[in-house]
Amino acid sequence: MLEEIMQRKTFKLSIVVPVYNEASGLIDFNKELSDEITKLGTIGLKDYEIIYVDDGSSDNSVTIIKDLKKLYAPIKLISLSRNFGKESALAAGIAMACNEAVITMDGDGQHPVDVLPEIIAKWQDGARVVIGVRRKLILRCFMPLSIS
Repeated sequence: MLEEIMQRKTFKLSIVVPVYNEASGLIDFNKELSDEITKLGTIGLKDYEIIYVDDGSSDNSVTIIKDLKKLYAPIKLISLSRNFGKESALAAGIAMACNEAVITMDGDGQHPVDVLPEIIAKWQDGARVVIGVRRKLILRCFMPLSIS
């Protein structure tokens, strides 16, 4: 079955995004993700869904996702009753995913959306699992201007 899927020129994608108190960055993250997904049509993306899994946020993350859902049809929301942890949120999202390929990304923007084409290319080349590893970690250090 996997070989059959890999032979096709088009594919369907599910992106699972666990969210915990990410309200301040969700709109920007969703725009960046949606813009990048639009570009994927050139490499065979036929259909997609973005599954946000709210892991018991106490901010207005759920409200923002519901508002985004009105603007972006492919958005789905799973709202967990309390904070179960990132792994449980990912498992819930993956269980709901209904497409041939599933990519997980953090809702806080830690995972750059511009690597999606590279991830998909590796999958299309036959990889069953693709794991992204940072090549370089950039740390920003802040020094106080004056110490009293």
